[in-house]
Amino acid sequence: MCHRKEPPWGWGHRASGPTLLLSLLLAAAPGGLLAEEARQVSLEVVPNLEGPPQNLLHIRAVGPNSTLHYVWGSLGPPAVLLVATNTPHSALSVNWSRLLSDEPEGGLVVLPKDSVQFSSALVFTRLFEFDGTNTSATAAEPPGNPYPPYPLAKFSWDNITDSLDPATLSATFRGRPKDDPTGAFAHGSLAFRVQAFSRSGRPAQAPRLLHTADTCQLEVALVGAAPRGNRSLFGLEVATLGQGPNCPSMQEQRSIDDEYAPAVFQLDQLLWGSLPSGFTQWRPVAFSQEQGGRESALPCHASPLHPTLAYLLPQSPIVRAFFGSQNNFCAFNLTFGTCAGPGYWDRHYLSWSMLLGMGIPPEDALSPLVLGIMAVALGAPGLMLLAGGLFVLLGPKRYSEYQPIN
Repeated sequence: MCHRKEPPWGWGHRASGPTLLLSLLLAAAPGGLLAEEARQVSLEVVPNLEGPPQNLLHIRAVGPNSTLHYVWGSLGPPAVLLVATNTPHSALSVNWSRLLSDEPEGGLVVLPKDSVQFSSALVFTRLFEFDGTNTSATAAEPPGNPYPPYPLAKFSWDNITDSLDPATLSATFRGRPKDDPTGAFAHGSLAFRVQAFSRSGRPAQAPRLLHTADTCQLEVALVGAAPRGNRSLFGLEVATLGQGPNCPSMQEQRSIDDEYAPAVFQLDQLLWGSLPSGFTQWRPVAFSQEQGGRESALPCHASPLHPTLAYLLPQSPIVRAFFGSQNNFCAFNLTFGTCAGPGYWDRHYLSWSMLLGMGIPPEDALSPLVLGIMAVALGAPGLMLLAGGLFVLLGPKRYSEYQPIN
């Protein structure tokens, strides 16, 4: 076999403009877009045949050799189970009488049990509110004096069946405190909108996180609730099960491209163990208007993950039902906004999105606009040199009238 030696630098001397652009596009394309496993994705509210309806949502993504299960529930604080199996025939089994009892262990099972390759959970435990007086706050510090938090385990949630939309593979958990003496939520609510996807793409709404059929998206929205301060800032406490004694790792990824999320060059990522396993991704940005844009963008700060004891956290029945009595929980806080700039006080609106998945996380690539600019920037000098050389070689000849003297 004959091997042609190429220059050790640059793009190669034979790369024309279209070839260069194609090379850029292929090199920057996410792996999930080049070779993504096809999945049949379904979404259903699990019926309770033994009593009144309960908010238990099951997303099932079936591939040729595996199945991903996302089980969302608002029994207690809002929570989600992430379970990956190595068979396309695994199924969720719910024992309602056990799940709704004081000892729910064993009330949720994915069968066959020996097919489970990965499992973990996220629990959204408390909604924080601060007076926003700490102007020098860092991610590890609260952005002001805290008001009493809202425990999400003590919220009353609307029937999720009313918001179920099979066409968009979405449903919304919408709730408000059962005990609201100040009437802060008299005209407001806290919503957790869950959406699954049957193929790769990006939502129309900012921050336009790249998704695949292996993922689902959560949008948290606080709408219409009366703040307890003039410039209140809000936060969210999130707990997760660690893999063994250690907490999941949190990483930051940076990019030179902000086309999909203007002025945001960072992607935060939480990973359970080594890949492929479970992950969450989010842009460190929230929005104070429903049509999120640069003018309504708020910074989102995430505190470091820290171990916590299970009894310090509100118990999630669906997590206990699947995992039993485990105490290797880790928690982190998200805070949205600063005392300066736009905030919840503008329109009494706040939204933030995250992506959850199992397998290899989607990787943000350079957008076509940036790739086009790079291709032009890299190709234009070469084209100018080529055009100049051709003009010198093929252009009209000019002869001198000078007669040499022999």
